[in-house]
Amino acid sequence: MVKNLDIGKNEIDRAISVVRKNGFDLGRLNATLRANREVVLAAVKRNGGALQYASPALRADREVVLAATQRNGMALCDASDTLRADREVVLAAVRQNGYALEYASEAMRADREVALAAVQKIGYALEYASKDLRADRDVVLAAVRQNGRALEHASDALRADREVVLAAVRQSDGAFAYASKDMRANREVVLAAIQQDGRALKYVSNTLRDDKQFVLSLLRVNGNALAGVDTNLQADYEIVLTAVQQNGNALF
Repeated sequence: MVKNLDIGKNEIDRAISVVRKNGFDLGRLNATLRANREVVLAAVKRNGGALQYASPALRADREVVLAATQRNGMALCDASDTLRADREVVLAAVRQNGYALEYASEAMRADREVALAAVQKIGYALEYASKDLRADRDVVLAAVRQNGRALEHASDALRADREVVLAAVRQSDGAFAYASKDMRANREVVLAAIQQDGRALKYVSNTLRDDKQFVLSLLRVNGNALAGVDTNLQADYEIVLTAVQQNGNALF
């Protein structure tokens, strides 16, 4: 790293003043200033993403990277390999932005506390957790409670877990599409899914979709489900009437 004495104090002070206003202006400075610790710290404290313009030595500086990831978790992608495997740095990153888990080392993506912190912030970050953690019930529950659609990245066993699937479909429309075949035939799960999103009916098992009384019970809670009713029931007067009574726009 270039030492501070290689450039004048006035030049450093001017650079600090610039990056305090806009950290990304670090990229416009010369290599000597981008290797200056004071300047880079000022930049990443303003905009964490400015880490990308820092010298390799400073992207391996723990204090600098911590400051950057605390401001913008995604700055982890520009940290050195060593720091992307540093538990404190990675935790700071995923607590700021769960998607930063993508840039953590393999060992950190397999760390339960790290993965939990990530999915509690952004449920869909489950995609980047290790295979074992995507099969961890507590981790997956935390993920789907934050974003039901994270169910897509859960293990097969947990996509067939009633409590997990219920939590997912109650949190988000679209989650039901990722439920197991058995869960798509579970009346309680189906009812919860339809309450959230009538369009989910198209994913319901054929057995339940052919059950007129059950379909009627679904239409009573969400008339919009009419669009997903099997064609053999769509011409049924009672079916259509029940849907439009619940939602006058069910036919549109």
